[in-house]
Amino acid sequence: MGESLSVAVLPEALRAALDDELARYPESRLAQAVERLSKRYRQGDSATSPILSSELDVAAYAGYRMPATYAAVSAVLGEVAAAAPGFAPKTHVDIGGGTGAAVWAAADVWPSLEKCTVLEQVAAALALGRKLAANADEPAVRTAVWQRGLVDSASAAPDADLVTLSYVLGELPERSRADVVQWLAAKSGAVVLIEPGTPAGFARIREAREVLRGMGLSLVAPCPHDDVCPIKPGEDWCHFSARLPRSGVHRRIKSGTLGFEDEKFSYVAATSAPVDRPSARIIRHPRKHKGFVQLDLCAVDGLAPGTVVSKRHGVRYRAARDAEWGDAWSVE
Repeated sequence: MGESLSVAVLPEALRAALDDELARYPESRLAQAVERLSKRYRQGDSATSPILSSELDVAAYAGYRMPATYAAVSAVLGEVAAAAPGFAPKTHVDIGGGTGAAVWAAADVWPSLEKCTVLEQVAAALALGRKLAANADEPAVRTAVWQRGLVDSASAAPDADLVTLSYVLGELPERSRADVVQWLAAKSGAVVLIEPGTPAGFARIREAREVLRGMGLSLVAPCPHDDVCPIKPGEDWCHFSARLPRSGVHRRIKSGTLGFEDEKFSYVAATSAPVDRPSARIIRHPRKHKGFVQLDLCAVDGLAPGTVVSKRHGVRYRAARDAEWGDAWSVE
């Protein structure tokens, strides 16, 4: 599948605050909690009760998932900003936001943000998120509203320029997901949904994409078109990767040996505003050979696997040599 070379680094204020919080607990207990939570998340079924049941769980979750979530959300929102350069959100609501990784990422991408709200059902996650945000450089993060509540499509729809939902669809009952997607998008300027980069995660994103299309919204990213997704579940899956560095404690509580990890994710972003989409997206790691590069593309007119860009293409060849999995690409 290849690797993503760009590295997403946590804001220094968040990294320092997170390290201070993790230092409150013995690393052995954090590691045990991480293993328990990892096993629960890997099961992939909907949650019938909150997965985070203690302050230790919340700290462990923040230690092992916040950097990865930040990396994925940063990568996705960066693509949204590139495809919609006129989009300058002032308000952001993050649904099921845990300890607030998406708020930090959004504020980094859009300095225009003035008010952020995190909706989360676990009180301890809200408390930790508020504590971590207290010394943020961005005013929108420092002054974020931390609100306890459920992902409930029967309640008032989130009303904001930007609405995000990261790694939550898979925790919801399958029968309620379409209603939740409609609810999220009903009053949003742009809605962004992210799931794990697995076949099951992509299947949920693909289904959500159909709901957004049915609402008449334009797909901002990663798709170069608003037509039916050409990738069939069970045959392949559309996903991307973001690389993040691991701190010493991050590495130890995850029993990792490498100084980095790659977070795989699937996503879709939609809006009712005009967008300037690329004509294609690179959906696999480019295969670089002597004198030519092969790109697997999702293009306006469908999939274009193994597209060859050779030396005779000049500038395009040099661009292909520098291209990475997930990048936009212009089809001649």
